[in-house]
Amino acid sequence: MSIMQTIRIAVLTALCASLLATPVQAEKADRDKPVNLEADLVTLDDIRKLSIYQGNVILSQGTLMLRADRVQVTQNAEGLERISATGRPVAFRQKLDGRDEFIEGFAERIEYNGISSQLELIGQARLRRGGDELRGAQISYNADTEFYKIVGEPGAQTPSGRVRAVIRPKPRSEPTQ
Repeated sequence: MSIMQTIRIAVLTALCASLLATPVQAEKADRDKPVNLEADLVTLDDIRKLSIYQGNVILSQGTLMLRADRVQVTQNAEGLERISATGRPVAFRQKLDGRDEFIEGFAERIEYNGISSQLELIGQARLRRGGDELRGAQISYNADTEFYKIVGEPGAQTPSGRVRAVIRPKPRSEPTQ
């Protein structure tokens, strides 16, 4: 397997792990699809196990789509260690398994730690699923514990610095008589 294939698998693994860990599962069939990665510039450092993709980075696999200005992947002896994506904003979108619904995320920076299974959306973070949406300065999600934390802008003097959530009511089924 070439270094490029190894890096693509590492990037895919981290992004899929971070997205598939959400309570409503992302499209399972995406895992078996090929990873397509485009960038204006790619730098690979085999000694430091570091790869950097720069300039209009687009990663896709099945229904998963990630767009960023820059993506950095670090590996360790066991495989993926960390992914960092930056942009204005970084955006991802993926279809949910068994539903005609998507999960979307936006932030100035997205960090994924493969060792701790921790996903961070940092800087004007938004996470949207169907009609529900979370907004804050930072959204953290741990795939192992399924724990979310949303933080507002520290020290904000205006209501816009607060965490915001929109949770749409689920359609009610009519009672049968």
